[in-house]
Amino acid sequence: MSNRNQMRLKSKYGAVRAWAMAVCLGASGAALGFAQDASQTPPPAKAVVLDRVVAVVNNRAILASDVDDEMRLAVLDPSQAGRSVLTPKKALEQLISRALIQQQIRQEDEQAAQPTQAEVDARLAETRKELPACVRFNCTSEQGWKAFLASHGLTPERVESYMRYRVQILRFIELRFRQGIRIAPEEIEAYYRETLSPQYPAGEAIPPLDKVAPRIEEILLEQQVSALFDDWLKNLRKQGNIEVLDPALETPEAPDQAGKGGA
Repeated sequence: MSNRNQMRLKSKYGAVRAWAMAVCLGASGAALGFAQDASQTPPPAKAVVLDRVVAVVNNRAILASDVDDEMRLAVLDPSQAGRSVLTPKKALEQLISRALIQQQIRQEDEQAAQPTQAEVDARLAETRKELPACVRFNCTSEQGWKAFLASHGLTPERVESYMRYRVQILRFIELRFRQGIRIAPEEIEAYYRETLSPQYPAGEAIPPLDKVAPRIEEILLEQQVSALFDDWLKNLRKQGNIEVLDPALETPEAPDQAGKGGA
């Protein structure tokens, strides 16, 4: 199938109240090993804020540094291309969804969802080839990739960890939602007739149904899986104990598709 036809066939793509406080470390000059004159009044201890908890999800803390990290990692998500910069509120929403999903994976079958190193490496290689933000850095080369990561404050280790999470989510979705779904021939024909065919200008040849049927089936599968996943995630959010501790990051509750984040 031509690239042009492939583009047309792309699918749209998603108890105990927990209290927390800032984690601080105070150290006086003497404690840090500075000599002081006994006749002088010691300087007041200064608190150094290392991090702070901004939300708690079923007793799991999300830190301000996690939000900052999520915003930096957004550059690796192809679905963010062309969109506005990820805001702290949206980043926190993604982290809340991620925490809920990871907790559920651990409860159900963490071992089955665990990706192999080969799968992680393949996803990373694909990202380096296709990520729009990588174009001017030539990320397929090691030098270009290192430059790209440095420009966004990322390390190879952190990126690999992030990719491992994304592949794990894909495996989990496959195991939990995709199996058992069957697309009827009538659904494929309806998509071909009502969605695909109208995209072609008058006079332009439309590929025969038998040529595009496998891709249409894949699109319809993805749509059904996405709907099932979104409903499941909404229920997790309703049932979970979620508390946002930073008023600046509070948002009205809404369906969140970021947990799969363009996985």
